[in-house]
Amino acid sequence: MSLTNALSNAMSGLTYAARGTEVVASNIANAQNPGYARRELQLSSRAHVAGGGGVQIDSVARVVRQSVLAQQRLAGADAASTSVLTAFARDIEQAVGVPGEPGSLTATMASFEAALTSAAARPDSEVRLSAVISTAGALATQINQLGTQLQESRTKADAAVARDVDRLNDGLAQVADLNRLVTVQLAQGNDASSLMDRRQALISSLSEIVPLQELPRDNGRVALVTKGGSLLLDGSTPLPLGFRATGPVQPDMTAGSPLSLLIVDGVELSAGQMSMFAGGTLAANLAIRDQTAPGLQAQLDGMALDLVQRAADPAVDPTLAGGGAGLFIDARAGGLPADATGLAGRLALNPLADPAGGGATWRLRDGMAAALPAAPGDPGVLGRLADALARARPPAGAGPGASPRAAQGHAADLSSSVAGLRLGAEADGARANTHADALSDMMRADGVDTDREMENLLNLERAYAANAKVLKAVDDMLLNILGLT
Repeated sequence: MSLTNALSNAMSGLTYAARGTEVVASNIANAQNPGYARRELQLSSRAHVAGGGGVQIDSVARVVRQSVLAQQRLAGADAASTSVLTAFARDIEQAVGVPGEPGSLTATMASFEAALTSAAARPDSEVRLSAVISTAGALATQINQLGTQLQESRTKADAAVARDVDRLNDGLAQVADLNRLVTVQLAQGNDASSLMDRRQALISSLSEIVPLQELPRDNGRVALVTKGGSLLLDGSTPLPLGFRATGPVQPDMTAGSPLSLLIVDGVELSAGQMSMFAGGTLAANLAIRDQTAPGLQAQLDGMALDLVQRAADPAVDPTLAGGGAGLFIDARAGGLPADATGLAGRLALNPLADPAGGGATWRLRDGMAAALPAAPGDPGVLGRLADALARARPPAGAGPGASPRAAQGHAADLSSSVAGLRLGAEADGARANTHADALSDMMRADGVDTDREMENLLNLERAYAANAKVLKAVDDMLLNILGLT
């Protein structure tokens, strides 16, 4: 080997040591930076150089297991989705209350039934009649509040979908910009790793909204496809997404009319096509708006309708034989409801029996359509209404084969449904979070290990020292040859 070749080999070694030290320093500095991928130098021998050798730096590689990253993004979307559903279920369960506890729906219903029984034992007691009005009013108010909360939850979910779509559009535009920058940097022979880190972190963030799959393209670019197969980005221009936020959602509003579904490239998707965007917070909020909350609303409306029908039964209040509402009415209709949808939010006391509405409490005993009070010793409607509430009957509007329920049973069923929803969401959340944590650990295993990086730094220090000695030896030889020593 000539002195020139020796000098060239040693210089390549010093270049490797210097560049390797830079890579190690970058790894250690960014060890706690989310989205940072550990760097490694890709080396090859310079044996192709005539009479030479040494080492050649081919590139700086980002160490990322794409299969694990793809699974982590799907798991992250699942965890984000269950988090949204769990928060909704907990809020509704808190409003419904735990059965038997003070303030719960079942406890309020029990208080109303107890007040009826007490008043039937002393129908002449104005205090006990007033207690019936008070507890009935509390029951109607609680049902109203639950109905309002369900509609507010649907409104919040609708607004959350609009925010998710805006964030998704902005994020896709940023990914497209990063694609262009990566292509330019690679074409100029520069290192584009930092741009790829930013792009990876951005895509992972967007995957919480809609689970995304990353497809490699030429020149360092990537394409993005949803888990359900909808192409969102392949090139420099992302597919435009849209959504029309409705504002306050009413009980009779359903998906597609007038509630908006996702609009892709100017065309609103059908309910079946929305499966392409399943998973993530966007789908979770749409499920709350269009399925979960309306299902609970239907149960609550059925409970309200059951109360109205039991109190309006002529067998309970003979003065209503010609029709008319009993103790509970539809506030919008001013009597019996024409439509049960949203009745929970309109349930009210009959003003004929409510002193606050100009009525008289004796109508609780003698009938809503009674012209004059009867003898105060007869429990009349009070006893029959108490019996009617305790009697099992098929739910209002239910189909054949529906299990009969007492009035208290409807409140218990609603409480059970909400509790089941919360328990299911929490179980799904625990599973999703465990899966996501396991994949995060796998990603960290490929990440920066500071101990390993310090070991690499020591090896680079030794390589630098060895190559420096070679340079010194070559320098001494050249000086001797030239007779300069």
